[in-house]
Amino acid sequence: MKIQIYNTSAQLGQAAADYTSEILRKAIRENGNARLLLSTGASQFDTIQALIQSDVDWSRVEMFHLDEYVNLPETHGASFRKYLKERFISKVPLKAAYLVEGSADSISSLSAELRKSPIDVGLIGIGENAHIAFNDPPANFDTDDAYIVVNLSDTCRAQQVGEGWFPTPADVPGQAVSMTVHQIMQCKRIVSCVPYAVKAQAVKDTLENTLTPDVPATMLKRHKDFSLFLDSDSASLINRDKIIADSDMEYTLEIFE
Repeated sequence: MKIQIYNTSAQLGQAAADYTSEILRKAIRENGNARLLLSTGASQFDTIQALIQSDVDWSRVEMFHLDEYVNLPETHGASFRKYLKERFISKVPLKAAYLVEGSADSISSLSAELRKSPIDVGLIGIGENAHIAFNDPPANFDTDDAYIVVNLSDTCRAQQVGEGWFPTPADVPGQAVSMTVHQIMQCKRIVSCVPYAVKAQAVKDTLENTLTPDVPATMLKRHKDFSLFLDSDSASLINRDKIIADSDMEYTLEIFE
């Protein structure tokens, strides 16, 4: 597990994009193509903006994403399909983009496409309640499905309101189609970009707890190649003496001022 702390979200985003683009270029050199898994949400703005400016042959990259609200039209401002089309897909000439449609009927075909070959790098955000994708606590660590329909918790819905996607919690859909924790862990590499003070408690809980479904992001520490990118705000509650690697590897922590 590698932890890197930057002063600002913009610096974090640039560093994470540089690291991700290096992984993609290496995969293209070795395999002729690459597979990328993207998160959405306000915390990913700077990373995605930097990534689209990276020197990557996007015509050799296939993109997947993590989740979508059930029955939310793509025209809605909170739709993750809309988010990705506007901020990423329309900006780079991808080989292909496979989007979560927000319906249980789409899970089978999307899962089959996803599992044709491994994801080279997954950009996996961490929510304010430490969810990964829409796997809210207590997360399902047991299923080996690729995508499932999940119920959104009150804290998750409050986050969506806080980020400005919906006017009230009652307006947030109660369910979403989400990539499972198991499937996220199948990525060859995981990069988590987690800026902002509102994520500080989730970061602390992730780093200071052993594996528990009550803090879903603790599972990421079990991955063999997990990199956590923080800014000074999201890292503000970390106690270095209490960080638990929770894997076969030690952790490294670097601070860039």
